[in-house]
Amino acid sequence: MRRKGFTLIELLIVMAVIAILIAIAIPSFRGMQNEARKTKAQGDCRVIKIAVESYYKNHSNQYPTAANYQTTLMNAYPRILETNLYDPFGATTTTTYVYALGTGSTGPSDAKYYIIYSVGPQGTGTAAVDNSTGTVTTSNDAIWESNGHL
Repeated sequence: MRRKGFTLIELLIVMAVIAILIAIAIPSFRGMQNEARKTKAQGDCRVIKIAVESYYKNHSNQYPTAANYQTTLMNAYPRILETNLYDPFGATTTTTYVYALGTGSTGPSDAKYYIIYSVGPQGTGTAAVDNSTGTVTTSNDAIWESNGHL
């Protein structure tokens, strides 16, 4: 007499196949999450760059200072930035993107160049801009936007 249902061997084979498929899918999913974070950082840096340029045009050709720059952009009139943007690769969930002005001859008030960057997937990326030439230097895997150039 034949019994209805699966044997133990058939169940073990199905479970092994499912485990193999999961083992293949998890690294791929993590890679997609990393790519999504990179895309978010690139988009956010672009948004902040546009906000900084708007601030410059509406505030006597002055860039916002580096200290609390996002607050400055949110409180500017007309309002330029609606909310703080946070670096997905930052040490905490409230780590903002780094914004640095090129150092002018009299300090930040005559800065011509700026850079906005994310620390990147490794969390160690850095970037800087030379105020006299506009040359951008980056290290590691920083994701950046600037009015300067490489």
